[in-house]
Amino acid sequence: MNEDPVDDHPAGDPRVEHVEVVRARGHENVTAEHASTFEFTTDDWLTPAGDCILGVAADRTPRDFSAAFREACQDPDATIAATITVEAEDGETHTETIVGRGDPGLALVDDRSMVGRTSEYSDDERTILVDADAAAADLDRDLVAALADGADVELRLEVR
Repeated sequence: MNEDPVDDHPAGDPRVEHVEVVRARGHENVTAEHASTFEFTTDDWLTPAGDCILGVAADRTPRDFSAAFREACQDPDATIAATITVEAEDGETHTETIVGRGDPGLALVDDRSMVGRTSEYSDDERTILVDADAAAADLDRDLVAALADGADVELRLEVR
């Protein structure tokens, strides 16, 4: 995981070309134990088997992203930063940034969920980045605990 969150860069940073923000919430079944993916879904429920899912009831999907954002993600030289910010019940803010890259195979047209992958697999409509430097299992456990308590979560996707 990138220890230098993208949000630390000043407004107007020329490296940031396209941004999409997704808001969701945690769920009591969030475990974040998956070793190679992380996911956000518009579904408002989660079974214990969904060990890669970090947020449910997402307000947007890849299909809602701008055409320019989707096109930028298809550049294999693009860096895509996924910053996950969670506001815990105790008022503490937890932030993690996962960095991956774009790929020509990223269609970004799914209308239900979005997945970041540590692998180079991009052969579906919901992959938002590949070759990620972290997955659900790598996230800070305090952040995960806040998600399991149902905290609100923001996913900020930035393409450079």
